[in-house]
Amino acid sequence: MTEQLTDPFARKFYYLRLSVTDVCNFRCNYCLPDGYKPNGHKSFLSLGEIRRVTRAFAQLGTEKIRLTGGEPTMRRDFTDIVAAIRENENIRTIAVTTNGYRMARDIRDWRAAGLSAVNVSVDSLDPRQFHAITGQDKFMQVMSGIDAAFEAGFEKVKVNVVLMKNVNDIHLPAFLNWIKDRPIQLRFIELMETGDGSDVFRRFHISGNVIRARLLQAGWQQVARARSDGPAQVFSHPDYQGEIGLIMPYEKDFCQSCNRLRVSAVGNLHLCLFGEQGITLRDLLAEDGHDAELKARLQRALQHKRETHFLHQGDSGITPNLSVIGG
Repeated sequence: MTEQLTDPFARKFYYLRLSVTDVCNFRCNYCLPDGYKPNGHKSFLSLGEIRRVTRAFAQLGTEKIRLTGGEPTMRRDFTDIVAAIRENENIRTIAVTTNGYRMARDIRDWRAAGLSAVNVSVDSLDPRQFHAITGQDKFMQVMSGIDAAFEAGFEKVKVNVVLMKNVNDIHLPAFLNWIKDRPIQLRFIELMETGDGSDVFRRFHISGNVIRARLLQAGWQQVARARSDGPAQVFSHPDYQGEIGLIMPYEKDFCQSCNRLRVSAVGNLHLCLFGEQGITLRDLLAEDGHDAELKARLQRALQHKRETHFLHQGDSGITPNLSVIGG
């Protein structure tokens, strides 16, 4: 029987979000408005280290691994990373969250290596507004990448939209029209306050409840959540091929269903996106032979997981921006 990662609140952890770099080539105004700036010399996890850490998580019951960044596909060995994780038979889902700029070119290779799910960030369906938000004039390139994902055999694509007041919340009808005949799960993610982003948060934050009320009024219904799913509340409608997801970290009891852990690109375990410095794993990843010790450290660390974050009190921990841990 597989060992299991469980915290003091009886939550079980089936899902790992693994950052492979904090470098990003977009300059999204809610995350890295001035672009990526290296903070000292960093050595990101090597392919061997990724193989070892994901093997330990797989042996502890992890079923799903999401590769994040920064922009994870900026790593030249991204396809090799997917293939290395695929070696773990317990991992049922290998996903990536990407800005999509390389999808049109590489998505077939990623799928062949074992990638099974893709999330693409598209904060606006207006090319000019997309450019203003991301700092990149790549809207058509990203749309081509989504088309390429379907052509490569992905039955569904998830699209992430960071919800911003008077920016994209007012375009809900256009988003709904876009997914009417497309198997896209469009996920509105509430803007979250980070250390560098307080001003942006105060200007643009809007509750996902606003979108939920509109959906329920229009006949959308919430669907059940699987145990290795992320935190989205998902809604479907009989007239739409696509779905809507809402991620609302400020909602009461958001953390009760927490099922995911995070490892940063420099090998630190983070028990919460908005937690503290993290627990180093890297000393046990340099070579084979430390599996038992690594698993024991992971299980010990979980005994310190808090019951909830404190975002609603304005406490975002030490997270300066979401590219540091990978969102």
